[in-house]
Amino acid sequence: MRTDIEIAQNAEIKPIKEVAGALGIGEDDLELYGKYKAKFTEEFLAGLEGRKDGKLILVTAINPTPAGEGKTTTTIGLSEAFGRLGKKAVAALREPSLGPCFGIKGGAAGGGMAQVLPMEDLNLHFTGDFHAITSAVNLCAAMLDNHIHQGNALKIDLRQIVLKRCVDLNDRALRNVVVGLGAKSDGFVREDHFTITVASEVMAVFCLSKDIHDLKERLSRMIVAYDVEGKPVTAKDIGAVGSMAALLKDAMKPNLVQTLEHTPVIVHGGPFANIAHGCNSVRATRTALKLADYCITEAGFGADLGAEKFFDIKCKLAGLKPEAVVLVATVRALKYNGYAAKEDLGKENLEALKCGIENLGKHIENLQLYGLPVVVALNAFSTDTDAEKEYVEKYVREKGADFSISNAWEKGGEGALDLAEKVIRAADSGEAAFCPLCEDLFHIEDKIRRIAQKIYGAGDVAFSKAALNALGRMEELGLGQLPVCMAKTQYSLSDDPALLGRPEGFTLHVRDIYPSAGAGFIVSLTGDILTMPGLPKRPVAFDIDVDDNGKIRGLF
Repeated sequence: MRTDIEIAQNAEIKPIKEVAGALGIGEDDLELYGKYKAKFTEEFLAGLEGRKDGKLILVTAINPTPAGEGKTTTTIGLSEAFGRLGKKAVAALREPSLGPCFGIKGGAAGGGMAQVLPMEDLNLHFTGDFHAITSAVNLCAAMLDNHIHQGNALKIDLRQIVLKRCVDLNDRALRNVVVGLGAKSDGFVREDHFTITVASEVMAVFCLSKDIHDLKERLSRMIVAYDVEGKPVTAKDIGAVGSMAALLKDAMKPNLVQTLEHTPVIVHGGPFANIAHGCNSVRATRTALKLADYCITEAGFGADLGAEKFFDIKCKLAGLKPEAVVLVATVRALKYNGYAAKEDLGKENLEALKCGIENLGKHIENLQLYGLPVVVALNAFSTDTDAEKEYVEKYVREKGADFSISNAWEKGGEGALDLAEKVIRAADSGEAAFCPLCEDLFHIEDKIRRIAQKIYGAGDVAFSKAALNALGRMEELGLGQLPVCMAKTQYSLSDDPALLGRPEGFTLHVRDIYPSAGAGFIVSLTGDILTMPGLPKRPVAFDIDVDDNGKIRGLF
């Protein structure tokens, strides 16, 4: 059996200007990054404003497991199937982070016959967007420390510096560091911290900004520290906005690539869903909506994180209205949620399936809370038995959702034709009555409780002393009206990754709260979630290499 990278490296790939031409996009509308990837020009993006929007379709999934769910593979296969049905569709996806690529997950370009090309470029440096974001964050941090060194005219309290440096790799040694060691000229000695780039506020700002002007407005509102009186100090106050925007100028242009079947894909931005808001950029989604009759987009991790944030943060802030949702699951992952051992997931086990399927049921109910029709895509494996598939289909239909078995990994668009027909029917049905979950709430604590109880199934929420103090500060700063971004483990509906299936009545523990004022939301840290992951005992990086001819091996 060929690996994903072998399939990608042996595939026919068209010059990106040909893929763009099928959408009516001329070569002058593109900034080429070699033959197979490009960015849209600002002039072209501005010219799209008067066009009618297509219909927005979200692809999400159950809580991730070691068995894999295939959300990105399903998204890509679905877009290929739309093309086979003669429908004008563009997928809008996130850019992969180098952290999981070299860590535990591997690449994020899909799999099998449903992949984005060029696969190696996408998973590694791509067009340099993440490097630009990393540089912008660290420039701001350097300017902040320089301001303090040069006299600290703003009277910044060194104990209340909240801006963290970043790097787009998993490096646990950088979570807590000391800077300024050495001579007087080396700065003030203080504790500092790093996040992974995809968890930085600049990433969130980048993804939620509609244009350069909006980007600068959001950057200017970023709180980087507090002064000795407890008042916020912003990126604007330290004079960092213009130079940060200059670093991000080219990165702000969405990237165009293609699938194995040459359907167009816009890939741009990539915040994690467990520690950030988990969606590709507003610009990417809006561009896809203007270029096609259907935009198929994806939210990170499970629906309790990615979809919730897509609806309650991205859609609310950008004025987007989805028409349908695809919820991806596998028989293997459902059995794992029923506490079947990983090594036994290929064996028929209806008892484990009946227990674990409650995780799928909860996600269906949650998506229906938003007033949207749901299509469950069961990502097929050869080990799935007829009895298991029939049980899942019966359960899904009893929940009021449509159902389809997807073979996109094996057959590409051909394997997702039934799914595509049902998604088109749902999107065209007019049944969508989208409404954000917390639209009527004005206090941060109320929003956290509603998400915890309605989406996660919590019985109560416990706030640490630090979180309660932060709540008071957020309200004093006039930020109570902002949506909440929950930072929570992706592996469970609860804040305990060991609680699989559908836990109920548990207490969600909020240990801290902080503002992402530039992005326009409040972050609530729950459980033991970290904003700088670490590498596993045996990282994927061990298997990645490049031969003497420059061909990459072992990426996925």
